[in-house]
Amino acid sequence: MGNFTFDPMQFVTNLKWMGIGMLGVFMIVGIIMGSTYLIGYLTSRISVKKDNSEE
Repeated sequence: MGNFTFDPMQFVTNLKWMGIGMLGVFMIVGIIMGSTYLIGYLTSRISVKKDNSEE
């Protein structure tokens, strides 16, 4: 295994980077959720217009 050393303070030091990574994940998930909602909203409005024009 070579020169393996255990330094618990490195975990505390890396919390900043883990937080930035998690923020990025939540932002991407939010963008995907928002775009999915927007696509569903727009396509439902298109189908309502199409249904009304057939009458």
